[in-house]
Amino acid sequence: MPTIISHYKQLTAYTTRDGSEIRELMHPQQQGNQQQSLAEAIVQPGQHTLLHLHQRSEELYFITHGQGLMQLGDEQLQVKSGDCICIPANTPHRIENTGTEPLKILCCCSPAYADDDTQLL
Repeated sequence: MPTIISHYKQLTAYTTRDGSEIRELMHPQQQGNQQQSLAEAIVQPGQHTLLHLHQRSEELYFITHGQGLMQLGDEQLQVKSGDCICIPANTPHRIENTGTEPLKILCCCSPAYADDDTQLL
């Protein structure tokens, strides 16, 4: 049976291939769940993630703090706390922190996030 509870302060952050600071809140490789992953991404003021896509995973971004500029395919979207963005598989995307505070994003991937599913563009 998978671990059904993880605690934020016990989780170690790392940097993903796209350049964001990630803390996996629930992931099959850590907690044993099966179909998806949930992580918090933090992008510091003036920083941005690298343009990338996920070949298999659909991703949801929920902005919990801050504001930014989201490139989603050919679109440029202003995003802020409270916005939720669906990123279909094979869609190039990146996000830039345009504010003065850390941009915090909950990222849900299905199937779960994997480095080998991330293609830098």
